[in-house]
Amino acid sequence: MKKYSVLTKYINLLENDNVGEWIVDKENDGSSERPMHLPFVSYSIAVDNLADDIYKFAKESNEIVPGKYAEILQANGIEWGYDSMMKADASGLDAQCILALLIASLRAERFCDGALLGFIKSGAVTRWLKRLQELDEA
Repeated sequence: MKKYSVLTKYINLLENDNVGEWIVDKENDGSSERPMHLPFVSYSIAVDNLADDIYKFAKESNEIVPGKYAEILQANGIEWGYDSMMKADASGLDAQCILALLIASLRAERFCDGALLGFIKSGAVTRWLKRLQELDEA
């Protein structure tokens, strides 16, 4: 079994799955009797499982300390921000930096609803997972 297969197995699922959608309350009017719910993203089971597996892999791996993802990105010239992470060329990055990108994308969701959905729909998460796959095959 390849080292990163626990994560790379999600490549096809992310490319062919409805990974998530915004849920917007259109039924309530905002009154005290019918308060509106804030919009949120409902992620697919595959995305929820991927997130769990990323954290589990990071926790059990000696390649990355989950809390050090921002430092790892910075050491690789990548800012912990949507644009910088999206533009990062994964082709030359090592596994530690790819794992840091994956963790950072999950952490971004904690601060900005829908950030993870953006990373997935843009293809960034798939690019990062494919890079891990390349590293596994090398």
